[in-house]
Amino acid sequence: MKILITGGAGYIGSHTNRLLNEKGIDTVVLDDLSDGHKEAVVCGKFVGGDFGDKALLDKLMAEEKFDAVLHFAAFASVPDSVIRPARYYRNNVTNMQTLLDACVEHGIEYFVFSSSASTFGEPQYVPMDENHPQMPINPYGMTKLIGEHLLADYERAYGLRYCAFRYFCAAGDSKDSSIGEAHDPETHLIPVMVKAALNNKPFSVFGTDYNTRDGSCIRDFIHVLDLAEAHFLGLKYIMENDRSDCFNLGSNTGFTVLEMIKALEKVTGRTVPYKLADRRDGDPASLVASNEKARRVLGWEPVHSGIEEILADAWNWERNRRY
Repeated sequence: MKILITGGAGYIGSHTNRLLNEKGIDTVVLDDLSDGHKEAVVCGKFVGGDFGDKALLDKLMAEEKFDAVLHFAAFASVPDSVIRPARYYRNNVTNMQTLLDACVEHGIEYFVFSSSASTFGEPQYVPMDENHPQMPINPYGMTKLIGEHLLADYERAYGLRYCAFRYFCAAGDSKDSSIGEAHDPETHLIPVMVKAALNNKPFSVFGTDYNTRDGSCIRDFIHVLDLAEAHFLGLKYIMENDRSDCFNLGSNTGFTVLEMIKALEKVTGRTVPYKLADRRDGDPASLVASNEKARRVLGWEPVHSGIEEILADAWNWERNRRY
């Protein structure tokens, strides 16, 4: 089997790329390195380029004869999407349609999509299952929801089978610290906290007046290794059953930002300096997933997603960063 991984030099894509190779699957990573790092592609073949470049896709798909595509190449910052929505619609929607068109033209029948919990918007109940209404409150979440609708329409029209994963908060890093989370600028909570503890410089806690246990946002953290395993299981499922489906990937448990600070202090023995700030536009108060369907249908188990394990891996990565 041979798989094209768009965005495979990024955080989740690079971990999934390595896992697939460990399972004996040939991979080709396509990444323009706008957010990814070539050093993170520790196996498989690397091709530099934009997944919205139709000529490049045609050449690559004709030469490699892929069985499936795993699509990670999206811009993924909620605050940035509020400030620069055009950038998100162009990359996450227009370029995705170009990729889907190429898949149809080259007879690629299976597609795994990195969607987002941001498609749900403000929770009407928690934990949120797959039937929760999808009403995004920021441009990033809207582009991911459009991506899901594109896939459903392409399945009806062209027979493209797909699996869409709605992540909550990806976290953690490889156990050997060889690949990890390295965004620039970094906006995700755990690496921001870790940097604050290492550099003794306070980070901002955005919002302390939410209707939560302590007024700060609640988020559901899933280890990136568990996410990578889910992508393998999802691909296997749609290929073996010749059908499409959507899954939430979470832990069923949420932590507030202030609780996460205390947990990191416990893991590291260091003080995590922070300051209080106003809410950011587009941030829901609470995002917690039900993973019952993924467990039942895919046999997925989030075995690395204990919060102390996630924080320890993030701490070790940041202290030993290789790129």
